[in-house]
Amino acid sequence: MKVEIQPDVRDIAAQLGGGVPYALKALAGRLADDPDMGRSSGLPGILTVTVDGDMFEDCPDLSVGYIREPDRIEIRFLSAAPSTEPSTDAQEQEQEQEQEQEQEQEQEQEQEQEQEQEQDRPVDPVAATVTVRQVADAWRRITGWLKHNAPDSYAALRAGACPAAIAALEDDLGIRIPVELHVLWLLTSGDDGSNGWGCLPGNRALMTLDAVAAAYRLKMDAQAHEDALNARRPEHDRITVWKATRIPVVALGPADRTSGLYLDAATGYLGRWSRYNEGPGDVLDTLVTYLEEAADMLEAPALATRDKPGLIGGTLVWLSSIDPAQADRWQPLTG
Repeated sequence: MKVEIQPDVRDIAAQLGGGVPYALKALAGRLADDPDMGRSSGLPGILTVTVDGDMFEDCPDLSVGYIREPDRIEIRFLSAAPSTEPSTDAQEQEQEQEQEQEQEQEQEQEQEQEQEQEQDRPVDPVAATVTVRQVADAWRRITGWLKHNAPDSYAALRAGACPAAIAALEDDLGIRIPVELHVLWLLTSGDDGSNGWGCLPGNRALMTLDAVAAAYRLKMDAQAHEDALNARRPEHDRITVWKATRIPVVALGPADRTSGLYLDAATGYLGRWSRYNEGPGDVLDTLVTYLEEAADMLEAPALATRDKPGLIGGTLVWLSSIDPAQADRWQPLTG
């Protein structure tokens, strides 16, 4: 069985520790002999396996995701697995309290979402498999371009989140994370930005998981306040500023979380959100088409319509949101 390791995975491996590339190579050898050794990730076509870091020098525990095909394996996801060291009694008590609080919050959220989550339909495994590939391929195109043309922007991308971190966020939000967003977070858990610019069109930045949770809570609190007022309003005057199915995904910038884009788990479409509860506006994109168009604009900038990519040094900067003070340094892309 042929085993391929994506270049971005090799880059992440080098960053995680000196022994990680060797551990990854050793795992590839094991997968060649036993391609089904991993367990299901919950995403069609993707298996995960954990590597014990103690078996290798300078290597943390690893979570590795791979795509299994009839004649080959492609390792696409790599992250450091959470520590499994035993907790102290105090830590265990604190964790128990936190779990109890989370369970109470989840129960409240589930009650609020029962009316809104009519979309809780079975996932089509064939369609989901296609979506996994589309997101992974689009992100590979974006990161491949960044690596060769905008290394500062590439370096600002965080490593992928481990499945446990995504599952914890899913529990925190009380909503099923759509397949396309799950895959994207396995590939990268956020964009720290380069010189204040994110790598997505408009210089937006993919939000970290902590930022997603904080923005979601803020918006849910805003809706709870409106719901209290709605109880005294005529039906035609009631205000909806947020729906529980909306998941914040992209922020206006790495350090500016006043607005951005959300993914609606009910419809699969992106929409605009704002901290100031302005109208959401329509964004007729799925996450797949949004990423694919960003990749298209980078690879063929002459054909770009929504925004124009360029460079300031080793940083990708999109024209629509360029700082006027930096405009003379901006170099448009050609091609």
